[in-house]
Amino acid sequence: MIEFRDVHKSYETGVEALRGVNVKIDDGEFVFIVGASGAGKSTFMKLITREEVATSGEVIVSNFKLSKLKRRQIPYLRRSMGIVFQDFRLINTMSVFDNAAFAMRVVGASQRDIRRRVPYILGLVGLQHKSKHYPPELSGGEQQRVGLARALVNNPSLIIADEPTGNIDPEMSKEIMELLVEINRHGTTVLVVTHDMELVRRFDRRVIRIEDGLVTSDTKEPEVEISEI
Repeated sequence: MIEFRDVHKSYETGVEALRGVNVKIDDGEFVFIVGASGAGKSTFMKLITREEVATSGEVIVSNFKLSKLKRRQIPYLRRSMGIVFQDFRLINTMSVFDNAAFAMRVVGASQRDIRRRVPYILGLVGLQHKSKHYPPELSGGEQQRVGLARALVNNPSLIIADEPTGNIDPEMSKEIMELLVEINRHGTTVLVVTHDMELVRRFDRRVIRIEDGLVTSDTKEPEVEISEI
């Protein structure tokens, strides 16, 4: 469960990125976060991952009150999350297998568990036949699938996808979204930050719109024009 209680976030530059945000996202939901550049979407996500701390108000994630979270507890919070980036953030000198396995090695998983889990996850995203390839040998869509595999490999309860279709073609965008929907069907909470309103319409899930630091709409029946983003 994710909850924002009257959350404000200001930066030293004077920018007030969020202004009194109140949002509750239940376990197992699939939610799109939409809004123009600079509206506050990135700050919203960074507060969830504890990259930033609210100036006032409270952010609660998986029963952690993030304002009270000690530095040593942050890795435990983040282990419950998988993050998919727009720019993939793969390690080009590592194979597909090792890129996916990297997240498991960071948390100290055994080689036995890695050998069992990684092929399963690569199969889930349709890349089991490319486990020995390297990122530069893959298409953009395939690289995003590796990023998704890396996010999934530790069986997180929450997936955060930050513009996951921003650098791939429309057909592959649809496939990535279908994978996220399937993951959600198995109980994982999924948050997707996107500007792609065609995808938002097509997949018809809850949509939270942020404008100028405020949540201006929160609906499960989006009627959003592309020109508005």
